[in-house]
Amino acid sequence: MTRAVIAFGANLGDREATIAAATRELADCDGVELVAVSPVYETAAIKTTGVDPSAPGYLNGVILIETSLDPHALLDLLQRLEVGHGRVRDERWGDRTLDLDLIDFGGRELADERLELPHPRAWQRAFVLQPWLDVEPGGVLAGRGPVAELRAAASDEVVRR
Repeated sequence: MTRAVIAFGANLGDREATIAAATRELADCDGVELVAVSPVYETAAIKTTGVDPSAPGYLNGVILIETSLDPHALLDLLQRLEVGHGRVRDERWGDRTLDLDLIDFGGRELADERLELPHPRAWQRAFVLQPWLDVEPGGVLAGRGPVAELRAAASDEVVRR
């Protein structure tokens, strides 16, 4: 079994219900054991042009799992869950009903046409780092260092719900 960190986010629809349902569905999947779910944080929507104050805010957090799946199989599972909850990929960093990002997979580093591990921007994002720190205070992001140090350096705002 490999420890994986999955970031979740939603800014459309019934955000709380979608996140709760997706978490239950993930926990019920073969090869997945739920370890922890972070507190939920509210954040501004970030688009490719920066913060978009006119877009609905996000609820964000992380899920820790142990899995027997390989990274690509886990990515496929996460994308199926997103689609099942109405995720549409029309715009890069667009508004969404559900976003599930594979942040870390047992400290593995890889990059191919489908997946980059660790997630390439996780080290800069308080909305990933703070909830991860909440559930795994000793967490380390491969190639970047301790999550606590990365969180201290991240400047974006997160508000615990």
